[in-house]
Amino acid sequence: MKRYSESELVNIGSGEDIIIAEFSRLVAEVIGYRGEISFDTSRPGGMPRKLLDLRRLDKLG
Repeated sequence: MKRYSESELVNIGSGEDIIIAEFSRLVAEVIGYRGEISFDTSRPGGMPRKLLDLRRLDKLG
């Protein structure tokens, strides 16, 4: 992406889906957070799962 100069947007991602709880724990581990992570289970479970279309990124190599 260092050399990409087109005006068209390109989705950047891993091509894998991850739930918010798992992502939260991963971020906490990376930044060294040792506190509690809690979720309000009385509220809706977040947004529907979505994967980015990475075909354009794949074409760029």
